[in-house]
Amino acid sequence: MQSKELPYAVAYAPTMTLREMMETYGSDVWHYAFFLTRSREQANDISQEVFLKAYKGIGKYRGQSTIKTWLLTITRNTAFSFRRNSFWHRFSPLGDRQGPGQASSAEKEAIGNQVVSRIWEIILALPDKHREVLVLDIQQDLSVAEMSALLGVAQGTVKSRLARARDKVRAAMKEEDL
Repeated sequence: MQSKELPYAVAYAPTMTLREMMETYGSDVWHYAFFLTRSREQANDISQEVFLKAYKGIGKYRGQSTIKTWLLTITRNTAFSFRRNSFWHRFSPLGDRQGPGQASSAEKEAIGNQVVSRIWEIILALPDKHREVLVLDIQQDLSVAEMSALLGVAQGTVKSRLARARDKVRAAMKEEDL
């Protein structure tokens, strides 16, 4: 065990309550699940499952990564398991876009929202391996080393996938004149 990588996490993780885990990392887990599945319903189900698995397995947490990275790894594995399940295909790829009472107040805001929505649609349409690193970078703000550990690939592979993902998004935006 290398003590410099494990200072606070190992001592803290086994005593962390489910509530603390959910309050601290719930948003990160949900957003990552959403970007992996493209479904709000799936993200909700996966998030619940992740925290149950993490809580039950907190004693097995070895401290080789941060708790956040550990939870995102569980999220990734759970999302891929859900994907293999037959009911995965029954859901809309982007879920509900607007709730009741969310009408635009101005034309400019509506156009801006459409552009942002379109950019996220482009990101969500990327192949899994490219979308995943881009979301981990943008949404979760993970370092290349953390992404490498989470995905189980070399840091060079992460950098390459990230560069390709960014290039694909830029090309699609240029093509659509966004």
